[in-house]
Amino acid sequence: MLDKKTRKKVMWRSTFLQGSWNYERMQNGGWAYAMVPALKKLYAKKEDQVDALHRNLEFFNTHPYVVSPILGVALAQEEQRAQGKDVSQDVKVGMMGPLAGVADPVFWFTARPLLGALGASLAMEGSILGPILFFVGWNFMRIGFMWKTQEVGYEKGEQISENMSGGLLQKATRTASIVGMFVMGALVQRYVQIEIPVIQDTLNGLVPGLLGLGMTFICMKALKKNVSLIVLILAMFIIGVAGYCIGLL
Repeated sequence: MLDKKTRKKVMWRSTFLQGSWNYERMQNGGWAYAMVPALKKLYAKKEDQVDALHRNLEFFNTHPYVVSPILGVALAQEEQRAQGKDVSQDVKVGMMGPLAGVADPVFWFTARPLLGALGASLAMEGSILGPILFFVGWNFMRIGFMWKTQEVGYEKGEQISENMSGGLLQKATRTASIVGMFVMGALVQRYVQIEIPVIQDTLNGLVPGLLGLGMTFICMKALKKNVSLIVLILAMFIIGVAGYCIGLL
């Protein structure tokens, strides 16, 4: 059995998953590097270690944070293989695509922008806690997630694919999206400020922050239509200056 110390070594090494990324097999070098402590622990003979390392140099590509549950499953499989049992490689291949599809919206499009927005809001108020919150919060979440999911993969083994097929990934993505939209809505109301002096009191009486919310939706719509972010920034700058000059804004 692989002890906890060895499994932790695998997890820390997996943070360098993309350190030797290549166009032929993508993250295979980082994957093999992460597996080395476990392979040395499981196989006493040098020849067996070499064979195991070659086996782990196959094509691999996924989101760098969700490699952990796949590594956990691979560790459990290598244990079985070291005991002489037949093990399929299909689980590893079958997990990397679906997990990558879930991790991108959860991490890149929800968690990281949220922490960045919260950190930026504190920094805008002159607090040094802004960048500290982002750095500490992001890495605490990232490392905690990687360790926990690797342990789940190790304990469940091939059975983890049953949880994936049961809609768990879709539920996680939907939950993260809902939470992300809720927090972003609160940030928009606080920091996106547009005022039209003539009718501002009336608008505030109806829905405070309505113009800022409307501008946010317009920008989102434009981005979906592949309008350049630079073009949007220039357009808002021009509209703002022109509106101020004529007394509208």
